[in-house]
Amino acid sequence: MHTFISSLLLFAPPSGGETPNMFVQLVPLALIFVVFYLFLIRPQQKKQKEREKVLESLKRGDRVITIGGVHGTVAGIDSEKKTVLVQVADNLKIKFDRSAIATTEKQEAGEKLTSKD
Repeated sequence: MHTFISSLLLFAPPSGGETPNMFVQLVPLALIFVVFYLFLIRPQQKKQKEREKVLESLKRGDRVITIGGVHGTVAGIDSEKKTVLVQVADNLKIKFDRSAIATTEKQEAGEKLTSKD
């Protein structure tokens, strides 16, 4: 029993001269792949799709935070160049790549666009 478990864990054929079934040798590799897919790859793909959806739904008036930590309001969007014009202060607008937007807060219908200093 001990040699069977150690052969599964170490991917080595059991001692004693017998050759193990090919299926028994591939089971640990398949299990590792399944675990990686379920816990690492799949959640990352979901996050990426969700992020793309949020970036595509950006509109004028949305409050955003960039990956550099700049807080502001979307003043304009150039979908051709994939850039966003962010108003940081009353007379200050900065152009960012759309991918530089980290998070968004949707603008409320009755709320004014004012900077809070």
